[in-house]
Amino acid sequence: MITTVTGKNQVTIPAKLARQLGIQPGQRIDWSVGENGVITARILPSRSELAQQAAGMGRHWLESGMDPIADLIDDRVNADKEEGLT
Repeated sequence: MITTVTGKNQVTIPAKLARQLGIQPGQRIDWSVGENGVITARILPSRSELAQQAAGMGRHWLESGMDPIADLIDDRVNADKEEGLT
């Protein structure tokens, strides 16, 4: 597939290629130059994908039965009660 660079150094990713790779509007791409001037593009994960990957990563450091998220929610609910917000 051939594309053209615009006056603002922008390139349109062909629709067929974007669909094949699952590229969505707003997706970030990391460009680099390899050997012999070959340009490579690496699709970076979205913020939501990064959050999903990070979810639960620190659980192995918690003691059995601990749930820091539930504790945080309880603290917020209690703080709201003390301030008369609920």
